[in-house]
Formats: sequence, C-alpha cells, structure tokens
Amino acid sequence: MFYNKAKASLRLILNPTGARYVRAMSSRKRKLRSVLKAGENADSSSPAPVKTAAPPAEGAAERTRSTETLTSQYFSNDHKCDARLGEEFFNQPCVRLAKAFLGKVLVRRCADGTVLKGRVVETEAYLGGEDRASHSAGGRRTERNAAMFMKPGTIYVYQIYGIYLCMNVSSQGEGAAVLLRSLEPLQGQAVMRDLRAVRRREGSRPLKDKELCNGPSKLCQALDIPRDFDQRDLATDAEVWLEQDVPEGEGAQEHPEVVCAPRIGIESHGEWAAKPLRFYLRGNPYVSVVNRQAEGQTQRQPGPTVSRSAQQWETEGSITVENEDHVEN
Repeated sequence: MFYNKAKASLRLILNPTGARYVRAMSSRKRKLRSVLKAGENADSSSPAPVKTAAPPAEGAAERTRSTETLTSQYFSNDHKCDARLGEEFFNQPCVRLAKAFLGKVLVRRCADGTVLKGRVVETEAYLGGEDRASHSAGGRRTERNAAMFMKPGTIYVYQIYGIYLCMNVSSQGEGAAVLLRSLEPLQGQAVMRDLRAVRRREGSRPLKDKELCNGPSKLCQALDIPRDFDQRDLATDAEVWLEQDVPEGEGAQEHPEVVCAPRIGIESHGEWAAKPLRFYLRGNPYVSVVNRQAEGQTQRQPGPTVSRSAQQWETEGSITVENEDHVEN
C-alpha cells in the first residue's frame, strides 16, 4: 500500500502537469459529448432532410442511355409510319374512295419480313343495292360477302374459278367496297416474279414488271394476298396496309389525269355494264386495259381530272365488287 502511494507520488514529482493534463482531457471529452448530444436533439426536432438521388453507377448510366435511345427510336418509327393511311381515309363515299385509291401505295409485309410495294393505278367501283354487278346487289348478305357490310377499310378477299383471289376494300354505304385492279410494282419485283411463277407453266418466259400486277388476281398472287386476309382491317393490320405516295423527281405528276371507263368482265349485267365506274391513271403502262374512247372524253384541265361521263357518279352511292367473270389472267 505504501509502495503504491510512493510510486504515484514519484510520477507526480517527475511529471507535475500529468494529473492536470488527464483531468483537462477528461473535461474536454465531457464537453464534446454534451455538444454532440445537443446537436442530435436539435436534428430530431427539425424537419426531415430532403433526399436526393444518388448518381447512378456506371452500368446504370449505360442502361439509362440505352433506354432513352430505344424510346427515341420508337417515336421516330411512328413518325416514319405517318405515310400510312388510317380509318379517316377509307371512311368516304364509294366512288370517291375508288378514285382516292389511285396513286396510293399498297404495302405487304411477308412472313419472312420481306416488304413488297405497289402503287395503285386502277380500281373499280361497284354501287351496292341496285348495281346488278355487285355481290351485295339488292342488299344481299352472305357469309362470303360479310366484309362488304363491315366498317370502311375492311378487306374483302374472295375466290373465283376455284383458284384465283381478288382483293377489295369496303367504303361508306351499305355493302360497299372497292376492287383493287392493277398495281405498279415499286419494291420486291424479284419476289413478286417468283410468286407469280407458281401458277405459270414451267419454262414460261420471265414476266415483265408491267405484267406482274396488271389484273386483280395477278396482284393478289404477286403480293401473296391469302384468302384469310378477308375481314382484316387495312387501317391497322400489321401485314398489309396502304400508304400515301410521295411523288419523286421533277417530272412526277402530283395530280395525274384519272380516266373513267366501263368495268371489265360484266357484260351480262345490262345497263350496269356501261357505267363508267372503272378508274385508272392515264398514260400509266401498268394499267390492265386501256379505253381510248373514254380517254378521249377526259377533260383536260389543271389538277385531277375525270371523264365527263363519270361526273354523275360523284355521289354518295356505295361500291361493291364485280361478278366472278371479271378476272383476266
């Protein structure tokens, strides 16, 4: 006991400030603890701090940029599809729609991704009801022609002679539709030629471009339009649709003359056989049949023109497809 006291006294003598230093340090620690405790109490009574998002990690930043790029591409793709014609285009009177089709581009995306395109250069309009050349004449409804009574823009595909197909599109009016008769091939001509060759004799001469789609059944073969396209919506379908054509080159005609002539292959339907309800672009080499007499009656004036005898049909009448003996192959 005495030894310990003596040892402590000796340390004090050797370092007289040691005890005071230890006491001072202890006092400073106590003050620091008091300040920290007061700060914690103040924080607990103040509003919660606003959280800020931490900067993304390097990988996350890359993913964010990638997502932004995909979004941008999505909207740019939509912009590219502005050429596609929607419901408002098809929702018009039959004769007017038949003429409006001229110059538009029919697009077909095949199962393997191949895209085929052709400009519409010839159509036929069939007025439902009293039009005896129509499948829906007299308001006749069948399972076969149901698409003709659906909303404008509905595709009507029917078979003739047991092997050939024809593509039509409904318009305003009861049992109304427009027959697509001829196209000018714009893209995928080699594929069209192969598709047409399936129904031709082996060893036949290669078809010229103007022979690929110059007929209602020919264009269905060339664009691989199947029977089950019947009742599809041309305004929204992912495999076939219609686009606005953009004239190219200085010599392009923005408003070519429209010739109105009698329809093809309906001679047995009396007075309706002479009605000028076939429409085609004058001077276009891809038209199936040229009618010189009708062309002589075409009014020559600026802008889109039609023959005088056809102006009476600029009405609200409906259109429907022709009889089964109209196809020329």
